[in-house]
This record gives sequence, C-alpha cells and structure tokens, in this order.
Amino acid sequence: MSTEESAATASPGGRAPSVFVPLLLLALAVAGWSVFQTTQLVRERANIAAAIDQQATQVEQSQKLRTRLESLATRTALLARDGNANATLMVEELRRRGITIDPDRSPPPAAP
Repeated sequence: MSTEESAATASPGGRAPSVFVPLLLLALAVAGWSVFQTTQLVRERANIAAAIDQQATQVEQSQKLRTRLESLATRTALLARDGNANATLMVEELRRRGITIDPDRSPPPAAP
C-alpha cells in the first residue's frame, strides 16, 4: 500500500475510520424493529382476544339452538316410528335432503 492510498482511506485527523458508528446504527435499527414488531404482535393478540370474547355469547346461543333442534328432530323421528303420517313425511323429506335422524340416541337435555 502506498502512502497516497493510505492517506485516501485515513480520516483527516490521520486515524483510520471507526466502525463503531455504523455498528451502533445497525444495532439501534435492529432493536427498534424488534420493539416495533413486538408492539404490533401484542396489539394483534389483544384484538384477537377481544374478538373471541365478543363471539362467546353467539357461540352459547348457537349451542342452545342446536340442542333444541336435535331434541325436536329426535322427537319427530320417534313420532314417525310410532306411525304419525306427518312426522313420517318430514323424516323422509329430511332423509332425501341428506339429513338423518337417530331416534335411538338419547336427546340432549333441553337448554333453559
């Protein structure tokens, strides 16, 4: 290396340039990005938890409705088995549409 090349790479004070400042900026950028990502993930988690809480009552209501419908279908199938013509017609129509009812299964307790 000639003196001209070393003078071109040296700083005006005669020292070699320091890598501290670029590494510090890189470390701050990585730390800042990590903090930003963590904050975003925490917010998303809170939003998802709130959405789940809002749906809890709807899920409970749908479970109650399903229980009532299963009970009604089971009782209709029992009536059809006992010979009720209207119930038999309903069960046959449901079967044609792909819905099968098992009257031997114990009906779930009715929701309050």
